[in-house]
Order: sequence, then C-alpha cells, then structure tokens
Amino acid sequence: MTAAVKGCGGRAALALLLAIAACTNDPYPQADAGKKIFYTAYGEAPKTLDPAVAYSTVDHMVTGAVHENLLQYHFLERPYRLIPGLLESVPEPEPLPDGHVRYRLRLRDGLRFAPDDCFRLSEPPGPWREVRAADVAFQLMRLADPAVNSPVAPTFVRIVGFVGFAERLDGMRKADADFAAERIDRQYAAAGGIAGVHVLGPRDLEIELSEPYPQLRYWLAMEFTTPVAWEAVAWWDGQEGRDGYAEHPVGTGPFRLAVYDKRSRIVLEPNPSWHGILHPEQRAPGTVYPAEGEPGDRKAGYLAPAYVGRPLPFLERVEYRLDKEDIPAFAKFLQGYYDVTGIVEESFDRMVKEGALSPEMAALDMALEKAVQPSVYYLGFNMEDAVVGARGGERAKRLRQAMSLAIDSREFTRIFQNGRGIPAESPLPPGIFGYDAGYLNPYRQPDLERAAALLREAGYAGGLDPASGRPLHLTFDTQDTSARGRLRYQLFVDAWRRLGLDVEIAATTYNQFQDKVRRGAYQVFMWGWVADYPDPENFLFLLWSRMARSEGGPNTANFADPRYDALFLRMRDMPDGPARLALIGEMRALLEDECPWIELFHPESFALLHGWVHNAKPLGMSFSTLKYRDVDPGERAAKRQAWNRPVLWPAWVLAGLGLLALAPAVVERLRRSR
Repeated sequence: MTAAVKGCGGRAALALLLAIAACTNDPYPQADAGKKIFYTAYGEAPKTLDPAVAYSTVDHMVTGAVHENLLQYHFLERPYRLIPGLLESVPEPEPLPDGHVRYRLRLRDGLRFAPDDCFRLSEPPGPWREVRAADVAFQLMRLADPAVNSPVAPTFVRIVGFVGFAERLDGMRKADADFAAERIDRQYAAAGGIAGVHVLGPRDLEIELSEPYPQLRYWLAMEFTTPVAWEAVAWWDGQEGRDGYAEHPVGTGPFRLAVYDKRSRIVLEPNPSWHGILHPEQRAPGTVYPAEGEPGDRKAGYLAPAYVGRPLPFLERVEYRLDKEDIPAFAKFLQGYYDVTGIVEESFDRMVKEGALSPEMAALDMALEKAVQPSVYYLGFNMEDAVVGARGGERAKRLRQAMSLAIDSREFTRIFQNGRGIPAESPLPPGIFGYDAGYLNPYRQPDLERAAALLREAGYAGGLDPASGRPLHLTFDTQDTSARGRLRYQLFVDAWRRLGLDVEIAATTYNQFQDKVRRGAYQVFMWGWVADYPDPENFLFLLWSRMARSEGGPNTANFADPRYDALFLRMRDMPDGPARLALIGEMRALLEDECPWIELFHPESFALLHGWVHNAKPLGMSFSTLKYRDVDPGERAAKRQAWNRPVLWPAWVLAGLGLLALAPAVVERLRRSR
C-alpha cells in the first residue's frame, strides 16, 4: 500500500474519531471550564436597569449587582440588620426645632464609578471618576423628576422641597423647549435643586425631612438612592447609536455589566473600580465575608473558615441565560449547566420530601435552600360592609372570628403551595422585628366547634340568617377566573359551608375586581403584601385608617380603629427596642380580637443548588448577594462529565458506515497502484 493511500485512510479515521470525541451538549466554551463562573437562568428580560425606576426582581438581578447602595443588609444575620455600604456609618435622625428631621450622610473615601465612556464628559475627562455627594443629590432629583416617573417618588415627598423642585422643573420644561433640551445636570441646577438636600462637601450630604420617618434608612439600602453620575444619564441617551441609560447602568457595585443581550444573555464581571477591590486594606462592611451570623449558620456551612474575612467578590463572572420555559431550564440544571434553580411544580414531589431534599437529590450532592419571604397572604373582610364589617358591631366581629376558625392554613399551603409557606398568626413574618415564633393567634387555630359556638353568639346558629331562615349569604370576590383559582377559593368556601354559611365566589378580572374595591362593593377577598423593606411599619401600616383602599391606599380591608391608629403612629417613629416591641404586642392583640384579616401564610422560596455552589444563603428580599457566592469549577466539571456522558454508539455506527463507504475508493487506489 502506498503512503498516499495510508494518508487518505488515516485522515478519514482521525476526522471520525475527532467527531466522536466532540459529541457533547455542553453549551459553554471549553476555555471557561476551569473558571469561577456562576451560571443561572432568567425567564423574562428586565424592563429597565435605571435604578430610579427598576422595581422588579428581574431588574434587580442586574441593578443590585452593578450598584452599591449607601447602606446594605448584613448577609447572614436575621432579623435583618442594616450596615454601612458606601456610607461610613448608618445615619441617625437629628430632630430639629421646627419638627423637621435631619440626616447627615458621609461617603467613604476613594469611591469610584465603574470605568465607562460617559466620563468623556467629565472635567477633566477620563475612564472613570470619583463618587461625590453631589451624585447622591443628583439621584434624589431624578426621583423627583416627572420625566423619570419613579414609582417611589411618593415616598420621598417627605424631603423638604421635593415636590417644589418637581413642579419648578416641569414648569420650566413646558415653558421653554430649548431648556427641555439642555443637558440634564444643567436643567436640575437651573431648577434650583431640592431645598432639603444640602451638599456640604465632596463626601458630605444632609437630607432634611418635614416629619419623622425612621424608615428612610431602609430606602438608603435600595438602588433608588444609589449615587448616579450625571455623565451616565447625559451620555447614554439613545442617540447616535448609543444605548439608553435604562440599558446601560454605570454603577459603583462589585460587578459591572459586560454583555447585555437581554433577549439571550446577560454577563456581569467584577468591577475593577469597586472600593472593596481598590481598597482591601479598609476591610469595609460588605467588602469582606462576615465572621458572624445567626444560630445555625456555622453548622450550615455559611461561616466556613475558608471564607471568613476574605475579600469579596469570589466569582470571575456571572452568566444569565434566557430560558423562557421552566422545564427546559430545570433540565439544564439537572445536567449541571445551571448552578441554581427554582423547583418546577411537576417535579416538586420528586425533589422535596416532607420539607427536605429527597434522598435521590441529596445523593447527587445537591442542597435545598429555603427562605421565608417578608410577605403575607390573607383573607380580608371589607370593614365598611354592614354584615361583615364594623357597622355590624359585635355580631359581625363574632362572624369574622368564626370564619377565621374554619380556615386551615396548613391544608391550603399543602394543597396549593407544595407546602411552601408557614402559617401566619399575625401580619408580621419571620425576620421582621416584632415577629414572635411562639405566638399563636387563638382565632387562627382551626376549630369548627368553637366556630359554631361563635356563630350562635352572633345570632347565626347553624349558619342561618334569622331574617330569611336560609344560610347566611356572603360574596367572596376574587381576581382570578382560572380553573385553578376556582379550586383554590373553593377550599375556603367549603370550609365555611361546614359552618352552614353560603359563600358565593364572584370571580372577575383584575381590573373589575379593583373597580369593585374602589366602590366598596365587596365583602370577603384574598390579598397579599410583599415588603419593600424589613420593618414592622411596612406591614402594620396596611391596617392604618389613613391607608384605606376607599381612599386609594393599600388597606384593602378598610380597617379603621382609633386605638390602632394611635398605637401605630407611636410605633412607626420609634427605634427597635422593648418599648416598640410592647406597642407591637398591643396592636397584635387588637387585630386578633377585631379580626379584619384571616392571616393565611408567609410564603417560602425553595431553591435547589449544586454542591459546588457555596455561600448561597437566601436573603428573602430582592437584594443581590452575588458578591458572597462562590463555585468550585473543578467539582462542577467532574459532575457535568459524569452526568452528561455522550451516547457514542451512533457515532461508532457512523464511523463504521464511513469506513465502508471509503472501502471501494481504497480498493480502487490499491488496484491502480499495482
């Protein structure tokens, strides 16, 4: 056989073997296999990355990583505790003689924005610039700016001059088109700024409020008040091929946005200008891994000596991949291509057994992370209704108490939440100051006999309306017309039917339901609330009379009680401590007796993680913890290889067929060579 024939056959065989070796479904480049990259999926694209507007968890997966906030939450401690972020310390309120309150903010030294083209506008121009107190003032003006349309602007009207600035700015723009086209920082300067926001120096700022509002500090821990460079807003204006600022954030956080193809892939990389990277010697809060947490953290591995005290972040990159459907994304997690996932309903029973990870999943070295979310779901009564509300007096109160005793929250969460939730005894969930794990609401322990006795006291013996002799008829208004929604509400209706009550489900669209609520044309409903910040005020205000839904507020029950209002106003403005705790106890006892709500559950989030993911303690709120996370790429690569062994027999069959196809050519070449 000649060398030519040998070479031809050798090249063909080599090509086939290479094709066989390359049989894999790994979606990532081989060059990334050894890198500390965190992979996860998202199901819908962010709506905006503008920190003055972004308000969804999808938005926050990016904005929470690229922006560092003035304050932040301790990663491990519960109840939640504020610690300094970009500020040197957590500011304290200073009462002023006129009833106003002042907060003094001092930024850390040496803070920088992430490198960006927008700083060509700076004086002098450069790849980055330092963060100044004026950047915080600029962002507060953006919250007031009617053109920005920030959803949290109503919260900040307590800042002296906030509304006046907005009105002046809006008027000047409407009066002068040339002014409206001016650069944004010049517009704000011409409008005079916000009177209650005083820039005292490069790093110092004062905020003056018209009334006490201790919860301001929680808003300083959100991206809404993060420093924003005017250059970023002016440069990224969507003109001349540039992105709009809503898609090009320039922040001060531990990561920066490297790729933003929101319909496919979002990539974050460490920000070289982050103060934790620039100044590791400062060991500022939130720039090193914590050395303390809550009981159980050490046993759970959250205080491993390998991490305590180490500078953050640990990851080299974060990759978000768009997967609109839950099941394909979950399948990729099981293959090891995503590091963390939620649990699809269809697979829940296979993954979780009695609230813990199933043995099958534990054998794969997976972990189940559970966190009670700072939220509450409840059934409410319209307290303005003549039958179930305050106008019905003691009779209506006994009716509400009886209906509460008929509802089993555990049964509801087991059937409709896969058990993901803990029974609610009051509006306050775990992790919030004032929550008492030992408290049991006497009207939230299912007891049909006691419920029937209360109905008799109310004059509805056996559930019968004495005026008609028939079962008392009530309406249960819902905003879910789906078959599953009907089943969910039917559970409550069936429970009340066992008392003899006739409760009719009135299912409408969300808009129709809202219209009924505005008109007060409802009796019983189901609702929920997710906290903006972890303070009891953010839950207990839901029953403050000034927040009545009939007045446009979130008090959908229209509960109004002068005693409760007085206690709430005292509690609202107090720091955490024994005195505040005593007031919360009084309010809880009052709600227990009046029963404007049937508290149902505080939902739990369940997440599955692979064993190579470390430091993934869930915060429970929509705040980024990416800077604390770590992965072991070596362990991940080994598991991926074991879980995704290619099916090689089709390739070997193909190789055999290929060699058979080559045989005639080889024979012909040999014949000619002779």
